[in-house]
Amino acid sequence: MQGYYTSGEFAKKANVSIRTIRYYDKQGLLKPAGMSEAGYRLYTDSDFAKLQKILSLKYLGFSLDEIRSITINDDDNGYVEQSLELQLDLVKKRIEHLKLVEQTLSETSKLVKDNPVIDWNKILHLIHITNMEKSLVEQYKNAANINIRIDLHKKYAKNPIGWFPWLYSQLELKDGETVLETGCGNGELWRENRDLIPPEAVICLSDVSEGMIQDAREHLKGVTGRFSYEVFDCCRIPKAEESFDKVSANHVLFYLKDLDGALEEVRRVLKPDGTFFCSTYGREHMKEISQLVKEFDSRIVLSEVNLYDVFGLENGREILNRHFDQVEEILYEDHLEVRDEGPLMEYILSCHGNQQEYLSERYDEFREFLKKKIEKKGTLFVTKRAGIFQCRKKMNG
Repeated sequence: MQGYYTSGEFAKKANVSIRTIRYYDKQGLLKPAGMSEAGYRLYTDSDFAKLQKILSLKYLGFSLDEIRSITINDDDNGYVEQSLELQLDLVKKRIEHLKLVEQTLSETSKLVKDNPVIDWNKILHLIHITNMEKSLVEQYKNAANINIRIDLHKKYAKNPIGWFPWLYSQLELKDGETVLETGCGNGELWRENRDLIPPEAVICLSDVSEGMIQDAREHLKGVTGRFSYEVFDCCRIPKAEESFDKVSANHVLFYLKDLDGALEEVRRVLKPDGTFFCSTYGREHMKEISQLVKEFDSRIVLSEVNLYDVFGLENGREILNRHFDQVEEILYEDHLEVRDEGPLMEYILSCHGNQQEYLSERYDEFREFLKKKIEKKGTLFVTKRAGIFQCRKKMNG
């Protein structure tokens, strides 16, 4: 058939064995595009692009389950483009990292050659730099999962004002104001609202992840505003008292081990009459998705910890009242109407629970289950319950 390859032709084109092609088929990673009348598996150029990605991810150390969750929607051209951009970004970071390793090796080698006594601190530094490779791959996984979850909301949310534009509007940022964002991630809040940022606003983006800060810096190239980028834990903010007019934390507080300590730090660095904006979600948020996976297999839990119990809409005001003088809750009105099972399954596999354990051997069955659920109603309605707390530090604070 024109435009199709048999397993043998496909394996030869990809420079792998037929056994490898059949293995990935059996694992649900690379299903054939069709079958010939004689019963032979048939593959296309799109399948070849997908195989290239599978082989790249395998080389980078991803498990089969992780590869499966990352490659679910590779038949979606937009998703393929985004996936390739992520891979390109990772390759660039690996090149930067290898240059750093090369430089450190050269410096250490020269040090050993020129000094009879070995400086073990320098050797340990080299080991640390070399081991950064693991955290680089881990950060790629985290970034991919974050994008997956953001994309589901972008694709199916019904509020015409997206989350990040809405969140930015709540800041009411003015020229000359100083802002600290803790847990900034890849800087999406500022990228989406780049045309609205006052040119003289002074914005410090911080995150505990050095990789995320690098992403944010890259993401915001050419965006107006006076940006700085720093790596630190928001439980220990290395800034002077009363440094900022506004501090924001978007879906960050429920991850903190010392929540009260972080809130005291935020209060300390806020100017008198400054404002703290922190977003979270409530108990009902995305409940239909949790119910679906429970219906398929009651053992599945999409999150090891209910983050809204740590800091959510139901208990957030009480926690914040211990640290701030005025606390106002502002809800973001929205819901999802999901029409396709692919992005939904991708979202489920990106969560931080035990779903991989129970779905890895039932991948096709679960996808068919989701497909039938959506087809039955036309769309899957998903509740969203999210919002922010706006906290004031009074002048006499």
